[in-house]
Amino acid sequence: MKLCNNTILENRAALTEKGYDLPAFDRAAVTANTAARPEWVHFGAGNIFRAFIANLNQRVLNAGLMDTGITVAEGFDAEILDAAYRPFDNLSVLATLCADGRIEKTIIGSVVNSLGMNRGTDDWAQLEAAFRSPSLKMASLTITEKGYNIMDGHGDYFPAVLSDMENGPDKTESYIGKIAALCHARFAAGGAPIAMVSMDNCSHNGSRLETAVLAFADAWEQRGLCLAGFAAYVRDKSRVSFPWSMIDKITPRPDDSVREMLENDGLEDMGVRVTGRRSFVAPFVNAEEAQYLVIEDAFPNGRPPIDQAGVIFTARSVVDMVETMKVCTCLNPLHTCLAVLGCLLGFTRISAEMQDPDLKKLVEIVGYREGLPVVVDPGVISPRAFIDEVIGKRFPNPFLQDTPQRIATDTSQKIAIRFGNTIKNYVESDTLDVKNLKGIAFVIAAWCRYLMAVGDDGQPFQPSDDPLMPMLAPRFQDVQLGAPCDVHALLQPVLSDARIMGVDLYEAGLGELAEANFRELIAGPGAIRAALHRLVENA
Repeated sequence: MKLCNNTILENRAALTEKGYDLPAFDRAAVTANTAARPEWVHFGAGNIFRAFIANLNQRVLNAGLMDTGITVAEGFDAEILDAAYRPFDNLSVLATLCADGRIEKTIIGSVVNSLGMNRGTDDWAQLEAAFRSPSLKMASLTITEKGYNIMDGHGDYFPAVLSDMENGPDKTESYIGKIAALCHARFAAGGAPIAMVSMDNCSHNGSRLETAVLAFADAWEQRGLCLAGFAAYVRDKSRVSFPWSMIDKITPRPDDSVREMLENDGLEDMGVRVTGRRSFVAPFVNAEEAQYLVIEDAFPNGRPPIDQAGVIFTARSVVDMVETMKVCTCLNPLHTCLAVLGCLLGFTRISAEMQDPDLKKLVEIVGYREGLPVVVDPGVISPRAFIDEVIGKRFPNPFLQDTPQRIATDTSQKIAIRFGNTIKNYVESDTLDVKNLKGIAFVIAAWCRYLMAVGDDGQPFQPSDDPLMPMLAPRFQDVQLGAPCDVHALLQPVLSDARIMGVDLYEAGLGELAEANFRELIAGPGAIRAALHRLVENA
């Protein structure tokens, strides 16, 4: 049986018997309500959206607390819609992989419309209509951290962004440019309030979105390309808000073992597809059971009652503390440790790395010993309890087939946040010594070693996608294991670049330690394992 509206209506009993939780609402009515008075549009049709955000909406729909669903728009990889949404009536299966081995199967039916973002299409017309509607309460986003970048590393606008700024809101082609244009359409329709809620896994995500949208608004207004007052509308917090948020849920690529389970249940066409833009998608998503979403309570047009599904609404300062706790200390840096070392040491599962005594000790050092001393307790989530769950339950989950290769994607964009913040706090502290950050210095050195694209066994490997790889990889291509190397000349431009590291590591007092670690790591095959073991043994 194919996953579609008819299947969940006609085979409800059979699916329930096989352990599926099904939508407990009238999907046709919800679809009609959403078209008539949309409340929630989401940008970014990837796995985290279906595994977490869409399920929040489903839970409040099931409880009778809402009667409208979500319209999802995809502006980066529209092939996702044709692969995983439209053939299945926008339904998907969420397989929650519990640490005790249970698999909870939920058919997500809250997504009632999926739209591309190409101008001149009916999809775009529907998006504009939703943004013109006064009923729209929020537009949420999961477009990845790099999706908010409108400038290159030299501080120049990307060509597509500059073109959008010069051509006005009716001719935008860049992702953020189109989002800004939709805000302009809302302004033109009367300027009803709206919350623009970034749910991406990056620091101060709301401000990054706000900065990007305002850049377009100011450019258009200065050139006389938009309605007068649009920039003021975007700046008016009582009309357009950009709440900060912290999101946390591990959603690996769709796993073949989950596909086989679903097909054995009788569901057809569950295969995993890789799009032309290298998105791994399927009619199902698999994810861990743990999840957190903390959002600044700034919704000028009201908000969906997703607090009833576990979302924490609080002050911006608290969101900042929670986000800093997670992104800078208690989870993301530990993920990066395992990603970099896992790729170098030949691991293909995060859970397997946690069975390695040296790697487990490394993340304990970076998390508990080096990170926790600078964490501020946000009150709504305990930092120690959070990291206990990460190290003791989440990362070791053998049923969550997540890979270091996935986590290693875009590492150059992550280091500044995941380690730079802790380094800065140590530098500024009167009681902490930055030279005690031996685990962090080791991981930074290991990432530089990773840029050689040669494993600890001496064999080449394919690094994960990273926007700075074309710039960084040539610097390391001539480094040979066991051969003489001017390490300072090699690393100084990288370690001193605050855009990558978050700080100048030499000024911070860690540059020389990272260099010393790198010398160890290039001594020959097996040097990474030996250096890692020495580090944790002497810690």
